[in-house]
Amino acid sequence: MNKKLLIKQIAVLLGIVLFFAALNGMIYVLLTRRLANNFSGTDQTKMIDLKQYLPFEKNSDLARIDTDFTISGELPVLDGAAALVPVYASVIDNVYPKGCVTYEGGSFSDDNLYGENFADDSKMQYQNTIRGYKALVDGTVDIFFSAAPSDEQKEYAAEKNVELEYVPIGLEAFVFFVNKNNPVESLTIEQVKGIYSGKYRNWSDVGGAKRPINPVTRLKSSGSQSAMEKFMGDTGFARKSPLAVIGGSVGYSFRYYMDGMVGNKNVKMIALNGIYPDKENIRNGSYPVVMQFYAVYRADNQNSNVPLLTEWLLSDEGQELIEMTGYTRL
Repeated sequence: MNKKLLIKQIAVLLGIVLFFAALNGMIYVLLTRRLANNFSGTDQTKMIDLKQYLPFEKNSDLARIDTDFTISGELPVLDGAAALVPVYASVIDNVYPKGCVTYEGGSFSDDNLYGENFADDSKMQYQNTIRGYKALVDGTVDIFFSAAPSDEQKEYAAEKNVELEYVPIGLEAFVFFVNKNNPVESLTIEQVKGIYSGKYRNWSDVGGAKRPINPVTRLKSSGSQSAMEKFMGDTGFARKSPLAVIGGSVGYSFRYYMDGMVGNKNVKMIALNGIYPDKENIRNGSYPVVMQFYAVYRADNQNSNVPLLTEWLLSDEGQELIEMTGYTRL
C-alpha cells in the first residue's frame, strides 16, 4: 500500500514538473525568443548632453566662424527645440559678449537637463519646444529656434493676440529610424503612412522579417510630433496592436538630432522612397521630406537687435554657421 502511494506521489510530482517545463517552453517560444530578436530599443530616447553645447566654454561642441558681426546693447534672449540647441548656442558663442550666459548658483549643474539651471537673466535658455513656444508668446524669450509650430501652439498665440514672425534659416530632413538589427533599409512614404494608420502591422508586410511592428510616437506638440502630423496629412493615426509590445520599433525625428547629437549606435536611419537622408540629398532636394526650421519672434518685439540678428543668420556668414553646426543651409 505504501509502495503504491509512493509511486502515485512520484507520478504526480513528475506530472507537475512536466507541466511547468512545457509552460516555460511555450513562454520561451511565444515571448522570450521573440523579445530577444525583435529589433527593439528604437524608442529608447536619450537626453542631449547640454554640457556639450555651452557658449564660451573651451571644450563645447559648437561651430565657430571668423566674423566681425557682434550683438551689443539689449541682447535678445534665445531659446529653442532640443534639436536646435547647437544652432542658437553657436550664435551666442560667436556674436554675443562673454558673461551673458549665467547660471543659478554661478555654475552649470549636471542636473540641468531641461534648462532648470539657467539664471533668469541668462541670454541662453533651454525650455524645449512645448515650454519654449509658450515662453516666446508670453514674452520671456525673444527668438525661438524651432521647426514649424503645432496647431495648439498657434492657437495659444492667437488666444493671446500675439502675431509671430517665422524666418526660415535652414533645412533639415525628417527621418525614420529602426533598430540596427532590423533588415529593412528603406520604406516608401505610403508604407510609413500605412504603418502608422494601421494598414501594416507586421514587418513582413513591408519586406521585412515576420515580426509585429511597434510604431512609436512622440510627445504631443513636440517638434517631431508636429512634423509627423504634417507628414501624415489627412491620414489618421491608428491605435497600436496589442502585439506591438513584442515587435520591432520604428520611430521618427530630425536627422541631425538623431545622427549628430544623440548618436545612438543601436539605431539606424532608413531611406525613404529609396533616398537616404544625407546632407547632399537634403541640399539637392532628392530626399522627399525636407523641412525648413525657423528663427521665430513676436511681431511686436521692440528689440532692434532681433531683426538685426535674423538678417545676419540669412547672410553668407550666418548660413556658413548653420552649415557648420551640422544642418543644411538654405
